[in-house]
Amino acid sequence: MSDNGIGGAVVTERSGGWPPPWEPRPVRERDSAGRSALRDAMARFGTGITVLTTGGENPHGMTANAFSSVSLEPPMVLCCVARTAEMHEAIVSSRCFAVNVLGGRQERLARHFADRRRPRGPAQFEGIDRWPGKHTGAPLFADSLARLECRLVEVHDGGDHSIFLGEVLEADWSSETEALLFLGGGFHRLGWGGR
Repeated sequence: MSDNGIGGAVVTERSGGWPPPWEPRPVRERDSAGRSALRDAMARFGTGITVLTTGGENPHGMTANAFSSVSLEPPMVLCCVARTAEMHEAIVSSRCFAVNVLGGRQERLARHFADRRRPRGPAQFEGIDRWPGKHTGAPLFADSLARLECRLVEVHDGGDHSIFLGEVLEADWSSETEALLFLGGGFHRLGWGGR
């Protein structure tokens, strides 16, 4: 082991040095092999699951795991949405969105809003316990771990996605103590002590 001089971090070198004991796969290739390598690598990164929603006359929802907190002051989050997704235009036109952080018992909602065959407009929310956000009008789901209402403040280019930066207008959370995660191409539940 050696100190690499970066903040006292310790780096462990394996005997034999470089190359690593696995076969790296290039992801910059423009063909499907490069996309597949990135998809396979990212499948090893566990994420929480959200459903993004927009309100108005034609409300829309979409399952998303490309979501993150950005800043506490001002309170900001980001989500990434494919430019070809219906949600992309819904966020751009409404200039606001809501984030429903799903709990362990909400896998059905995650699958529903990921299904391209589901109904569109208000019909996609039928039978779901929800209420409209007071700032955005976007559907907020009961039993979600957390709910955020956001005002769109910036849009950044992210390749085939846009990165939407939202100022959090209001946040609340439930007493649920089981999260829904996505890892290895499947849904998993993770319990915690709550707060």
